[in-house]
Amino acid sequence: MRVGLLTREFPPEVYGGAGVHVDFLVRELRATAGVEVDVHCFGAPREGATAHAVPPQLDGANAALQTLGVDLAIVDAVRGRDILHSHTWYANLAGHLGSLLYDVPHVVTAHSLEPRRPWKAEQLGGGYALSSWAERTAYAEAHAIVAVSAGMRTDILACYPFLDPSRVHVIRNGVDTDDYWPDPATDALDRFGIDRDRPYVVFVGRITRQKGVPHLIRAAARVDPAAQVVLCAGAPDTPALGAEVAALVDELSGQRTGVHWIPDMLPREEIRQLLSHAAVFVCPSIYEPLGIVNLEAMACGTAVVASDVGGIPEVVDDGVTGLLVHYDGDEPAAFEAGLAEALNRLLAEADRRRAMGEAGLARAVGEFGWPAVATQTVALYESLL
Repeated sequence: MRVGLLTREFPPEVYGGAGVHVDFLVRELRATAGVEVDVHCFGAPREGATAHAVPPQLDGANAALQTLGVDLAIVDAVRGRDILHSHTWYANLAGHLGSLLYDVPHVVTAHSLEPRRPWKAEQLGGGYALSSWAERTAYAEAHAIVAVSAGMRTDILACYPFLDPSRVHVIRNGVDTDDYWPDPATDALDRFGIDRDRPYVVFVGRITRQKGVPHLIRAAARVDPAAQVVLCAGAPDTPALGAEVAALVDELSGQRTGVHWIPDMLPREEIRQLLSHAAVFVCPSIYEPLGIVNLEAMACGTAVVASDVGGIPEVVDDGVTGLLVHYDGDEPAAFEAGLAEALNRLLAEADRRRAMGEAGLARAVGEFGWPAVATQTVALYESLL
């Protein structure tokens, strides 16, 4: 079976959960007998994939239009594949058009949904209408859609009620415990000036409305001042959002000590150390199909405080591996107060958060392995051929 896997992100250019998913899925698929995977991604040339750049005629065009230009180049390159599998709206149209042109099945993995991300209009302007059209068109015609959580499946059918539910399959994301584990090394903490004698709360993620970073920073003003706040937050969606977060961090730094903002996209080894030594990992997302980063924190043996949106409750066992905080978009102040309260509860109870970390590690290892994800994915491919 020759699979054409279509994605915007592929190592080393990975900045979000979809890229992490593709990275590990491809590794496992390529280790599966009888499966050959050709990856087509966006950007500069790299090993392990065929990369496609924005056509020169579209230099300076709207970002969504540039994406569609790359998609057309991918379509031309995937002739001869038995099945096409696209990830995120960036590559969905390439999968759809390739399926039509070459008469092969198209599988979509849903990592997020454009109707659930209206703030993308800030980033794309009128291009948000194009991205929404591309996603809707691909979903309508896809032979199968993979939801990374049961919550995501519910969202897909709510956003696109014309879909036959039998075409929407749940294959949950995984975590690689060879890359994420309780790491005793602390050189990354020393490099960023984090005091090893003070507990800290850590966030890891992009600066996008989806991740709820402003909510977390406002909540952090109420967190026990004995704790440090470490924000591994970079790659803002827009300059305006980046400036908003910078102003909030400056204000927070004026109110308390121990605020560390790391705006760089860090290598996995450093992220692993920051997760391993945190008192608590916090995920304040306002929309999250699953939230791989919660699994990564759990695999490092760290308790989690997270919002109760999307697929997060399928990962974080409330009261066992962490605490869930209710999110209501109409009551942001209540959400921020809830985040601070949950963080303070765990910061005050070392034994409880240690037990949660141990339970989270056991859950990550026992229930969320990538080999199982690949096995289920290949079975889905075979059902379509």
